Amino acid sequence: MKRIYDNISIISKLNLKRAWNIILVQSSYYLSQVFRKPVAWGKPFSISLEPTTSCNLRCPECPSGLRKFSRNTGTLSFDLYQKIIGQLGDYLVYMILYFQGEPYMNPSFFDIVKDAGRRKIYTATSTNAHFLSDENARKTVESGLNRLIISLDGIGQDEYSSYRVGGRYERVIDGIKNMVKWKKELKSRTPHIILQFIVFRTNEHQLDRVRELAHDLEVDELQFKTAQFYNYEKGNRLMTTIDKYSRYRQLKDGTWEIKNDFKNKCYRMSVSCVITWDGLVVPCCFDKDAEHQMGDLKIDSFDKVWSSEPYRKFRSQILSGRKSIDICRNCTEGMKI
Repeated sequence: MKRIYDNISIISKLNLKRAWNIILVQSSYYLSQVFRKPVAWGKPFSISLEPTTSCNLRCPECPSGLRKFSRNTGTLSFDLYQKIIGQLGDYLVYMILYFQGEPYMNPSFFDIVKDAGRRKIYTATSTNAHFLSDENARKTVESGLNRLIISLDGIGQDEYSSYRVGGRYERVIDGIKNMVKWKKELKSRTPHIILQFIVFRTNEHQLDRVRELAHDLEVDELQFKTAQFYNYEKGNRLMTTIDKYSRYRQLKDGTWEIKNDFKNKCYRMSVSCVITWDGLVVPCCFDKDAEHQMGDLKIDSFDKVWSSEPYRKFRSQILSGRKSIDICRNCTEGMKI
């Protein structure tokens, strides 16, 4: 029932303008497949907006954790958010306040969530939960945030910190308890709390235990997620041995490849985009270093960027040879797991 209510919450954000925009965007995707030429009607009905690149942890497969971005780092200002949302807000149904970094480290985070809520946009974010103090948990519920994904990749300090380097397991548990408590106290159905468990070799023996933990903590949903590795060809010590939860497979020569048929299409890129903290538009969340910049919203309008020549060329490349694009070669779009 909780998942059903969450889906209803998304649908409730629709109005005639947004519904027509979805029809245009969906039509663009299918027409592009039929004619093998990029069509870009409408505007994205979902975006990922990056609150910050800063993070308190040092996760070994994350640019924020490694402090190894090749792009500028910083924090989204409320003024830039307002400029962006002023152009897209009437068309958006879903907004993910996350790309890289820890969203709660942006001092304007709650203001952004509240503003998006007033515009009747479904909001979601992902956190490592270290900033879910009692006060912030209450503010989160009061802000109207619709979905909160909490990363917990191991039960116990040793298993948890084997990937979440610098993290404190008990602090995450306390953060989850704070969220559940304030949802009850304020009699709120939101946010829909998802406990996310990335399956590694270090925690793969804990799948049953995390199911029990999710039940005991009274979260709304538990999700298992496959791990992404930047250099996977020669394997990685963190790769799970459970094939179901691995996005890679080992070849006869001992090297590894991603489980993906790489069809020349990408639904996610057609209906959404990612906007970095400083206004750069990139095609999807796999472009963590913003190497494929479609435009800059500090300078140009979103309409101009969405129909720009760089975007047209990128869409054409997707249709003719997706596997040749670097950020696509580690993507889960079209993967069978």
